[in-house]
Amino acid sequence: MNRLLALAASVAALATTPAMAQDIAITGATIATGDGSDPVENATVVVRGGRVVAAGSGVAVPAGVPALDGSGLWVTPGLFASITNLGLVDVDAVADSNDVNASDSPFGAALDVSPVINPKAQDFAYSRAGGVTRASVTPGAGASIFAGQGAIVDLGADYDAVRHPRAFQYVEMGERGAWLAGGSRTSAHALLRNALLEAGSFGDAAQLTGGSRTRGNQPGETIGLDSRFAPGADRSSDVLLTRFDAAALVPVVNGEQKLYIEVERASDILSALTLKDEFPQLDMVLVGATEGWLVADRIAAAGVPVIASALRDLPVSFEQLAATQSNVGRMVDAGVTVAIGGYDSSGDHPRGLPQMAGNMVALNRVPGATGLTWGEAFAAITSVPAAVAGLEGRVAVLAEGAHGDLVVWDGDPLETSSAPIRVYIDGVEQPLTNHQTRLRDRYRSLDESELPRAYEH
Repeated sequence: MNRLLALAASVAALATTPAMAQDIAITGATIATGDGSDPVENATVVVRGGRVVAAGSGVAVPAGVPALDGSGLWVTPGLFASITNLGLVDVDAVADSNDVNASDSPFGAALDVSPVINPKAQDFAYSRAGGVTRASVTPGAGASIFAGQGAIVDLGADYDAVRHPRAFQYVEMGERGAWLAGGSRTSAHALLRNALLEAGSFGDAAQLTGGSRTRGNQPGETIGLDSRFAPGADRSSDVLLTRFDAAALVPVVNGEQKLYIEVERASDILSALTLKDEFPQLDMVLVGATEGWLVADRIAAAGVPVIASALRDLPVSFEQLAATQSNVGRMVDAGVTVAIGGYDSSGDHPRGLPQMAGNMVALNRVPGATGLTWGEAFAAITSVPAAVAGLEGRVAVLAEGAHGDLVVWDGDPLETSSAPIRVYIDGVEQPLTNHQTRLRDRYRSLDESELPRAYEH
């Protein structure tokens, strides 16, 4: 405890202003770089100007960089959370504070979460205190199989959260997609293919009328067409998409924006993979894939990554009948790139990612089960989801040139007894206080004389 207090005092002394990146080195710690390798003991990490300079054993601390003694501590990159609603909701049950679903909207694919993300929502602070430094914010499908366009955020304590707007398009297939499409998977597939075809035609027409591509600050770099509303981009009378939705899907058809497809059962996964035969430029990501282990070889051959829950083994629908705790491990063994996301196995919150990853390591001890190594499990909540989101090597890894997102833990981060004691985003130390910590501190020191009389007996 004295060492932790000393570290806290040292870090506080280094901070000049909350918004300034700190040059900092932490020495003698156990370091996990997040690249799938095993942790390294007695190692050093150096961050300068908000970027990682070096991490590992034998790293020298540059002159002029303050060094902190990390003996007995762990240092890792920040966690990358996939498929979250961070900043879109304050209270799930209060409709006025919940912007996840747009059930009555005339739009689908055109919906964009970026303008409505609220970095002061309590879930931001909870997640940051749990070591999450970057996340994908995902809309939920409401009136259409197309939920809309998600964004990638950092969880810094400021209002500049959105780092990559319109980073991906999200579409729901399977059982829910069938329901949204009119009651059948056949309708959902027809709607999806029609939408992609309409978007392709709309993009071609816009290009012919002089439309030029515009650059964006998302992983795919490109966000659409300047002439998305140009009268010259004529459309026939039998189109189903609004002009706004058609324009939003042009980057998807061109492979400039990722397409996240939520599917669970094996046959639906294979049907989704065939889309690449019809639309070869699609940059596809499978979400859910509860039965992915049954067709893991086909997913691997297609080169399509997966975002899956860690330990989903209790089917709650017919599309999850083959659910198994070994799903992720078996897919990884087959060569599939798998990020751990979806939080139904350990509570609906991304701060539970370390517990999920740790469970995958522990699964190796269960006879007949297939889990992950420590390095694989930690990568599945750091570098792998970052790569799936199009940010490989740039975030969620301690590699030269990567963003200086660090988490200092008081023990093994995949053990539930461990917790972050310091979090940095781009080299800036972040506050770990939130509503939960304030309640904890309030009731920890509560004067018992203030308790109601009911507590006297």
